[in-house]
Amino acid sequence: MKKNSNSFFIGLISFFGGISQDLILPILPIYFATVLGLDKSFIGLSEGLVTSISSISKIISGVLTDKFKSRKSIIFVGYVLSLISRPLLAIITISSGLLALRFIDGVGKGIKDSPKDALIADSTEKKTRGRGFGIVRALDTFGSVVGPLILFLLLYLLQNNNFKYHYIFFLSAIPLFFTLVILILFVKETSFHQTKDIKLNNGFKLPKGFYIFLLITIIFSLGNSSDTFLILRAQNVGVTLLAIPLVYALFNLFYASFSVPLGSLSDKIGREKIILLGWFAYALAYLGFGLANQSYQIWLLFAFYGIYYATTEGVAKAFIADLIPSEFRGRAYGIYNTAVGLVTLPASILAGFFWDKFNPSAPFLFGALMAMIAAFSLFIFTLKQPARV
Repeated sequence: MKKNSNSFFIGLISFFGGISQDLILPILPIYFATVLGLDKSFIGLSEGLVTSISSISKIISGVLTDKFKSRKSIIFVGYVLSLISRPLLAIITISSGLLALRFIDGVGKGIKDSPKDALIADSTEKKTRGRGFGIVRALDTFGSVVGPLILFLLLYLLQNNNFKYHYIFFLSAIPLFFTLVILILFVKETSFHQTKDIKLNNGFKLPKGFYIFLLITIIFSLGNSSDTFLILRAQNVGVTLLAIPLVYALFNLFYASFSVPLGSLSDKIGREKIILLGWFAYALAYLGFGLANQSYQIWLLFAFYGIYYATTEGVAKAFIADLIPSEFRGRAYGIYNTAVGLVTLPASILAGFFWDKFNPSAPFLFGALMAMIAAFSLFIFTLKQPARV
């Protein structure tokens, strides 16, 4: 019972964190591009650079959480950094200052991600771990449904207000207070289970299968640029500013709704099969974004894109937990999160370059190609592995 309730409360802090993040995420690239006049290449460079540099904190926090056998304290610091940085977007407008704020927020996310993933893994059992991660992802993502809906209401009420973006940035801090209270009062630390006769040491010598999966994921991630470009593509095709939060809410609704069923399905048929399904879905979605020329198509594509997220985000984390013993999970998630985050830099730079130098479709066609290459590689990897159920 304790484990189940712990997973729920971890999901609940993610719910409020998701509200805060998605109050600003759908409008941030538009704010940068239309209000501040930053070009697409700079947005791609800044978002990729922020994500990649902040990803370094994921591996550091992963090692530290294993070393000091503490998850909660590091998660707390991560949310505090986001609480500090997000409201300041309303005050600081110079590009270097905005880059610093995005960096601080990204570091906050990086610091909390690995220990939170490890805490979820430690709070679940292998036979229900996919469902456990799915519950957390669902609650997290329902926050990302509520956030854009609140954003829509705020944009509607403030549509003639020149300071609408600034008010929204300030309000994004409120849900983070709830996150910190729940974390302090209700989320419990879990005990670490030492594995006897384990051959791993205190470095990064982890099972071979983990590194093969990581390499394949990196191939996929080269075509997976920041979702900022999806929002810009929606606007490019004709979706209005007021409709952007609703499109984003639809995406998160599908993501949240399918996270638990697909996580549970991975418990029954194996994680790799669900991830493979997700990468095929990604390839189809990105192909659609590349070919779209009507605004209604964007709504359908964002919904379908939510299914891709549901098949991969939680399931991939559960798969890693299956491969790695408890006392090494922090560093495993650190390596995984850092590697994927670092690849965001070249992926986002490439996306911005393709957009500016060729056309708005190019980044998405490239992403679809990389997803198909990764899916084929994962399929070969699955054939050579025993079934993991």
